[in-house]
Amino acid sequence: MSLPAPFPEIAERVNNWGRWGADDERGTLNLITDAVVREAVATVRTGRRIPLALPLRHGGVQSGFIPGRIDPLHTMVRINHETFGPGTVATSDDTVTMGLQAATHWDALSHVSHGGRIYNGRPAATITAHAGAQFSSVAAVEHVVSRGVLLDVARARGVDRLAAAHAVTPEDLDAAEEFGGVRVRAGDVVLVRTGQVQVVLAGDRQAYGYPSPGLSLRTPEWFRARDVAAVANDTLTFEIFPPEIEDLWMPVHALHLVEMGMLQGQNWDLEALSTACAEERRYGFLLTAAPEPFTGATGSPVAPVAVL
Repeated sequence: MSLPAPFPEIAERVNNWGRWGADDERGTLNLITDAVVREAVATVRTGRRIPLALPLRHGGVQSGFIPGRIDPLHTMVRINHETFGPGTVATSDDTVTMGLQAATHWDALSHVSHGGRIYNGRPAATITAHAGAQFSSVAAVEHVVSRGVLLDVARARGVDRLAAAHAVTPEDLDAAEEFGGVRVRAGDVVLVRTGQVQVVLAGDRQAYGYPSPGLSLRTPEWFRARDVAAVANDTLTFEIFPPEIEDLWMPVHALHLVEMGMLQGQNWDLEALSTACAEERRYGFLLTAAPEPFTGATGSPVAPVAVL
């Protein structure tokens, strides 16, 4: 059964299947060329480094709203253990059990399917319980280094945080570009700030996830027209939640990951970056955001850093 209108029409307009060949697993990351990276490095002026990841900890952003996506459970398995005998060097080791998309993360292209297909038309059945994603797992990402662009929609609208019912539109993205004096171009990684992460930073995990501002169904065509390489924001669900259209759940995920092959990130802390960009009056920077290369995984934690 196909998803209701206007999804099929938008999907047809943004589709990238076959654009980089029938065997491609990286999608729009192919837009990050050597030339794009050189231009990104040239944006560095002061060397100011701003981490964008939330802490990986028990009691983090997960409240049970998304079943199975648990916060990290950290356990010490060795504490000051003199492995080679008394008086030798001692070591401490630990282990973690967690959802790979528990906190700040990238969604791999295999994270979402619709109509029995994932990116590039491959069968969704290629994702199995034992092997995970056979195609377009997060391990196919390998690296993400490009120019980052902060589209500070909240500041551009003169607020600290968008209202929970606010669906970010292409007009919002245009206004944030104008506000920041920046133009998104091919190969950029776009970070969209709503201010919603302030809610979880203040300790309210339930209100952080629902209801939430986020990207509207109209924005994928904006990103496709600009040839954006990847996009992330500071919310749990990424897109407006509850959805704009009744019974059309997670359509922006499906358009980005399945149709466009565009990496998508959630739970990024963009508050310090917002302040820094405002202080320095520039909204383009070098961004490093490589995921952990878990074989077969449909997502991965990431510790992104913006370098101004």
